[in-house]
Amino acid sequence: MALLTGSNRINIAVFISGTGSNLNSLIKFSKLKKSPIIIKMIISNNYKAKGLQFANIYKIKKKVFDFKNTLSEKKVIYELKKNDIHFICLAGFMKILSRSFIKNFKGKIINIHPSLLPKYKGLNTYEKAIKNKDKYSGCTVHFVNSKLDSGKIINQKKVKINKFDTPETLAKRILIQEHKLYPAAIIKALSL
Repeated sequence: MALLTGSNRINIAVFISGTGSNLNSLIKFSKLKKSPIIIKMIISNNYKAKGLQFANIYKIKKKVFDFKNTLSEKKVIYELKKNDIHFICLAGFMKILSRSFIKNFKGKIINIHPSLLPKYKGLNTYEKAIKNKDKYSGCTVHFVNSKLDSGKIINQKKVKINKFDTPETLAKRILIQEHKLYPAAIIKALSL
C-alpha cells in the first residue's frame, strides 16, 4: 500500500536515543522541495540525547518516554495518533519496540542499521565485521518487525573495510553512507 499520493507530504516521527546525526540528515532532507516527508515529532527514550537539540533548532515537537512498559508505549501511540503521524523512522533508537506497538504501525516503521543485514544484528557491528576479517561492512534500511533487525530490507550500501580500520574509523565512514541511504530508503518505502 503506497502512502504517497500526488504532492501530499506524509507526517513522520523520528525516534532517537543519541547524537541524532541521522535525524539531522533527515531534517535537511525533509526541507527539500522534492521531499515526501514532514518531520512532525522527535521521540526519544533518553532525556540526555544530544539529538533532541535539533528539535529546538528546527522547532519540531519533541517528547521523551521511558519505553519501560506497555503503558508508556500506549502514551507514545496516543501522541503519534494525536499528531497525525503516519510513518516512523528509527534513527539510532536503542530500544526494542513491543509486538503490539509494531502492530499499530504495521509496515510503517523503518530502521537504519550499521551492517549489511542479515549479518550482524544487534550491537557491536563494526567490531564483528573487523574481527571476522570481512572485506565489506555497510548499512541497511529495513522495515521493522517483531524480530530484531529482521524485517524486509529496503536498501543497503556497502563500505569497504580497510586494512587498518578500527571500529571508530569504520563507523565514521559508514555513517556518511547512512546519511545518503536513509532518505533514498524513505522514498522507496513510501512508494511500496
